[in-house]
Amino acid sequence: MAGTIWEFFGYRAEDRSTEAQEAKGRSRCPIINDTCEKSFNDGIISGVCTIKPMTTNPVICCPIRLYADGYKILHDISAKAFGGNLKLVPGGDAVSRAKTAKEPCVAVFGKRWGGELRLPQKSGVGGYFVDWVLAKIDATGELEEFVAVEVQTIDTTGNYRNGYSALINDGEIVKTTAGLNWENVSKRILPQLIYKGQILQREELCKKGLFFVSPEPVFGRIMKRLGGQEGLIRYALQPASITFVVYNHDHEVGSDEGCLVPLKETLTHSTTVYKLQEAFNNVTLPEENVYRDAILKALG
Repeated sequence: MAGTIWEFFGYRAEDRSTEAQEAKGRSRCPIINDTCEKSFNDGIISGVCTIKPMTTNPVICCPIRLYADGYKILHDISAKAFGGNLKLVPGGDAVSRAKTAKEPCVAVFGKRWGGELRLPQKSGVGGYFVDWVLAKIDATGELEEFVAVEVQTIDTTGNYRNGYSALINDGEIVKTTAGLNWENVSKRILPQLIYKGQILQREELCKKGLFFVSPEPVFGRIMKRLGGQEGLIRYALQPASITFVVYNHDHEVGSDEGCLVPLKETLTHSTTVYKLQEAFNNVTLPEENVYRDAILKALG
């Protein structure tokens, strides 16, 4: 596979604005207004947000890229889960804020907010983190309900170091060997979604289940692995829900120099963890005797 770097330190790789050059020079992520968290094995900050495969549209490969517009995805999910336009507050401050304002709010637990919360494994040792927990706090400061949120992009394969060097040194966009690790959809993403969904279903205050945020190409690959979106029957929100919330670059709007390419929500689809597990287990097998035929072909 091969591709080019499409977004670099938040901005289009071709952006020559002062803002883009400053972000590049300071290794800054404009989305969180802090140092970029992506790096090569030697510790050098890579700044790559999005990869453009040679034959398809750009694919976001950094989860932080999805936190643009002041974590809009969290506001969107809060509205879907709890309704209204509730204030999002770092977890540790939520109770006092609700009591002081005498109105409900949403406590946010996640990186750079109130800290991530761990889901324990069955053995009691280790466990999985969920990226975000949004907890509705009522006007008296009591926990009313909560939902969990997973944010997933896609890992890369190959190497884009030459693309990084060309952009840093000369501002040039060059072809790299970078590709996208779609195998993780089956090996890691879907098994974790099923596990976490089952755990959350047993929580009496998790009334709307798990929300899964991903770029549109990642969602598309997940649906392909599951045999198509039509196989995941749509259900109303419930404790066993898994809700896919899909975002993509708004290519129709585009962006001016010095501005981030806007994101837009392109789809929301709620199903249940049971339907997801059923589709995941329903593997489409190849024709019989494929190994025999491969061996005979190799034998000549």
